Amino acid sequence: MKLPSLPIGLQLLAIATMIDSLVAFTNFSHRCRRHYTSSISLFAKKKTSRVGDFWEAKMDVWRPDVSDVERISYGKPAKKKGTGSRGVPHRLNLDERFLFDKARNRGFLEIIGSGWRSQRKEAPLLNSYRSLCDARGQASIILHKGNTGVDEIVCDLSPLRNPKIFHEVARKCLELQQGGEVVFQGSGSDIIGKNDGTEDLSMTLSIVDSGIIENNENFDDEAGPWETRPIYQLPPFYISWELQRNEAKALGRLFAKIFHTQEEKATLSKKPIGVKSGKGRKANRGKSWERTGGM
Repeated sequence: MKLPSLPIGLQLLAIATMIDSLVAFTNFSHRCRRHYTSSISLFAKKKTSRVGDFWEAKMDVWRPDVSDVERISYGKPAKKKGTGSRGVPHRLNLDERFLFDKARNRGFLEIIGSGWRSQRKEAPLLNSYRSLCDARGQASIILHKGNTGVDEIVCDLSPLRNPKIFHEVARKCLELQQGGEVVFQGSGSDIIGKNDGTEDLSMTLSIVDSGIIENNENFDDEAGPWETRPIYQLPPFYISWELQRNEAKALGRLFAKIFHTQEEKATLSKKPIGVKSGKGRKANRGKSWERTGGM
């Protein structure tokens, strides 16, 4: 730039001042964009619910991360404390891994019978899938295939972590498909539901505090645990139907659409680095105990 009316020194000073102003404006623009982006991210993190046509999941409560659910399904420790428990198996074998990944794409889990694995004396696939649903804030929909052509399909609302609406959502589900029944731990004969079926589904879970949850008022009193405890310490609340297989699958697809359980971009689970085939950490702990003489 040429300024003929000014001495050379003043011209250089003017040019330097203009450059400094341009740099300062550029830095200010970058800071504004970063602040705007951070504000958007902060707003996204403050999402408090996940809503459907007649259901709502609370998201501003304790929930595991999807990545941690995948980690414990491989036997790796979770980064977030409380995601898993040594007393509740989550580690999947190859067959269970295939069904787990398939359920994420389809929106509901299909298993043969109760999913009980005698080697673990529990149902790791049910536990892992329920944890996944809890992480995503969605209902857990499971189709238990029978050997007579009559299947049981179960819609568990507990991962929504919104007990105030459980009964109302259950009634809406029963309106969509007649012949179902509501089942939850602690239910009595004088209210909707009955107290059986939980052991058939291999749900060996702790009952929240007193364990007596009979109606919406009592659910309100138990709001604390539903906001702070991991899902394996919360009792299931589910609606169950016994239907022919084609009807059961159709109902599973319907509920997958209603509760937004289908992951369109779900990919196959990736094995974490450092995971080796063989015995689990529990067996290794036993060997360590023997080597140290029980110390």
